[in-house]
Amino acid sequence: MGDKQRTIQKAVSITGKGLHTGKPVTLTFNPAEIGHWYKFQRTDLEGQPIIEADCDLVVDTSRGTTLEKNGAKVHTTEHVLAALVGMGIDNCLIQVTGPEMPIMDGSSINFIEILEEAGIVEQEAFRDYFVLDESITYEDPIKKVEMLAVPQDEFRVTVMVDYGSEVLGTQHASMYNVGEFKEKIAPCRTFVFLRELEALIQHDLIKGGDMDNAIVLVDSELPKEKLDYLRKVFNKPDVEVKGRGVLNNTKLRFFNEPARHKLLDIVGDLALVGKPLKLHVLAGLPGHAGNVAFAKKLKELVKKKKAEKDFLKIDLTLPPALNITDIMKLLPHRQPFLLIDKIMEISLTHVIGVKNVTLNEEFFNGHFPGNPVMPGVLLIEAMAQCGGVLVLKTVPDPENYLTYFMKIDSVKFKQKVIPGDTVVFSLNLLTPIRRGICHMKGVAYVNNKPVMEAEMMAQIVKMKESDVKTQQPELA
Repeated sequence: MGDKQRTIQKAVSITGKGLHTGKPVTLTFNPAEIGHWYKFQRTDLEGQPIIEADCDLVVDTSRGTTLEKNGAKVHTTEHVLAALVGMGIDNCLIQVTGPEMPIMDGSSINFIEILEEAGIVEQEAFRDYFVLDESITYEDPIKKVEMLAVPQDEFRVTVMVDYGSEVLGTQHASMYNVGEFKEKIAPCRTFVFLRELEALIQHDLIKGGDMDNAIVLVDSELPKEKLDYLRKVFNKPDVEVKGRGVLNNTKLRFFNEPARHKLLDIVGDLALVGKPLKLHVLAGLPGHAGNVAFAKKLKELVKKKKAEKDFLKIDLTLPPALNITDIMKLLPHRQPFLLIDKIMEISLTHVIGVKNVTLNEEFFNGHFPGNPVMPGVLLIEAMAQCGGVLVLKTVPDPENYLTYFMKIDSVKFKQKVIPGDTVVFSLNLLTPIRRGICHMKGVAYVNNKPVMEAEMMAQIVKMKESDVKTQQPELA
């Protein structure tokens, strides 16, 4: 059975300063309901507007990933989002008291620690993964960015960086699964070349930057006047660099910490696709612009997959998983009220069943006999019988159980069903089966197009011994 969505147990807060504004900001992670994903909320603005973590809302990627909706912005979102993905959290409301996320030490580790303090709880719904089934690519020849995603049964990332710097050199980093994020990726800090740092300072940016929240790489020896300038800017009289290397001889947490941080950024930026991923990303010289462009390509595939669900394609000439005899061993229904002819697929979380509609059906004698149409309530009943097969397969003695409706919601009829139609019912669990209760979403198709859909909840109940004895001759 698929794994479940997760959120945090309680709200937790962390305070720091914004990288570019230098202003203090408090970030609060809050629990969120099933299907919420990640959303930011600016509590300092009128109306406390919400900005979804959505690649379509990205407005700037120059020095981090900025989202904007209806004039409200949140900057440098990637480290926060990476922490949520890395902790396997699906649903969270992120409240901030300013426009920037706190930079902390330039990595995700402080966010990881506060999320661990919050605790994580499973929710009663399965994760809705985007599972890649084809390779996709992205290339920016000007920036020499190349990205490739290939099918994989988990979220995996491989990164290569080479900026033509002898100090940095060519570096590689890999994350084989999300479980490695906390220890191997989250502590890795952002990095910047000194030549870039000077330009940022001159443009009145990185007011919150200091020696504690970034690795500063130096390509060449610094003249004394530049060193004195940096000491003044950062208010650090002990700033020094011995030849080429890392400013102030900062000790790296990993030999390839810069490459690992680029991987961290990818994890955070790809959260903007809007759902957990199962794929392997291979990236050369990645940056926020490329990450977001790649996220948009992935999101387009998500939309395409969703649209394809409206056109179910299944080969009805293949042998069924359960034939009519098998179905009669599970369901107590009999003609004229047995409305399923065969089950084509069945797993722990889904079932696909088939009903061949013929003119000699009993209900056509009285339901528009001059213009026969299958009653909508019987389409619902047939769908429910498919769901009944799914839930009855979870008990060792299904012949001793009956299935009862508990609730029907969101029923829509899109097209009439007439004699000669073959109706295919596709049902998927919305929540795990517990105590014999099955909560499903179903769609009925004719000629691969939807004709009806509904959400339903049913429960199987064990029959009394006298009822079982009465049923046995009929089942035999």
